[in-house]
Amino acid sequence: MNNFQYYNPVRIVFGENQIKQLSELVPTNARVLITYGGGSAQRTGTLDEVKNALSANGERQVFEFGGIEANPEFTTLLKAADMVNEHNIDFLLAVGGGSVIDGSKFVALVSSLTEEDGTVSREQAWDALTSYCRNLDSAIDLGAVLTIPATGSEMNSGGVINYSERQAKLPFGNPLTFPKFSILDPTKTFTLPERQVMNGVADAFVHVMEQYLTYPVNAKVQDGFAESLLKILIEEGAAVKADPENLETRKNLMWTATMALNGLIGTGVPQDWTTHMIGHELTSLHAIDHARTLTIVLPSVMRELKDSKKDKLLQYAHNVWNISSDAAQDDEATIEAAIVHTENFFRELGLPVSLADADLDQSAIDPIIKQLEVHKMVKLGEHGNNDLAVSRRILERALTSPA
Repeated sequence: MNNFQYYNPVRIVFGENQIKQLSELVPTNARVLITYGGGSAQRTGTLDEVKNALSANGERQVFEFGGIEANPEFTTLLKAADMVNEHNIDFLLAVGGGSVIDGSKFVALVSSLTEEDGTVSREQAWDALTSYCRNLDSAIDLGAVLTIPATGSEMNSGGVINYSERQAKLPFGNPLTFPKFSILDPTKTFTLPERQVMNGVADAFVHVMEQYLTYPVNAKVQDGFAESLLKILIEEGAAVKADPENLETRKNLMWTATMALNGLIGTGVPQDWTTHMIGHELTSLHAIDHARTLTIVLPSVMRELKDSKKDKLLQYAHNVWNISSDAAQDDEATIEAAIVHTENFFRELGLPVSLADADLDQSAIDPIIKQLEVHKMVKLGEHGNNDLAVSRRILERALTSPA
């Protein structure tokens, strides 16, 4: 196991009817900006529930900013940041899924990058994003009310922002954007369409794989935890599809998605993230749901990099899918069987596993490679060896699934 430091200050408030805790969690004299997405928070009554909780005690002044996209747009978020400055906001409350929380983190960081007229400098904000926001040293406090389990953003300090004008989807991270608290009420997921639920299962699954499927460093705790999370997602993914009204299944999915990317299983181990970086370009260029880009790319990453990932692929096959190697099945066959099981799991959730499944062909590859180069994603993977030639081979393998 590698040396590490682990820090996570997020207070988790988990369970049914916990939004009422906002009256105690948000400072009584705060000037609060509630951020949310496309309107589901309004339609389902969650937004009213949040506002009622905030008005339960104290003298909070509450403002609203809606319309944060499923892939949060840079230009939209700067409008929210301008609103922060206009109304002297000192607390952001993100109500929604990972996109709303990611976007709110970015707003919290860039609101101080102002021009003389008090608006946020677009160029400074862009420069900050292209530097992963690591050099920013101030941020507005924020909390979260999670409605879509998927990204783990409710318990980490990172995010991903889309900038369509520049055809860019870029990650960022800064310890100042750990939420002060996150409320996880599994009943809120009952309002989600099946597509979003399945996307969330896949997103969490690939988050675990990016931190697990590398090479062994004798990190038994992290490996065992990761394998347990993967098995839970396999089991509960099928369960929620078969019985979407089961609250216990929803509870397990919500908490598993949070644990998949709160930093715990990634401490002291190498991490990959090749699948995500290529997937980001698919979303940016073709507007494919983030999770669906991951299920398209991951199987091809596994096949293309099976030599460098051999030990962990075999461990994954044995410990997650219970595939046993014997004289009749060599390591190569065991690894391929594990990849096929992974593809079939995604298919059972109604998710694509190839570019063809997303109606894309060979002509899609060159623009993706160009964007990876523009965004300096040229040394990907746990070894930093995945250059543009490797990314091209991964995409070529992803054209169609051999399974």
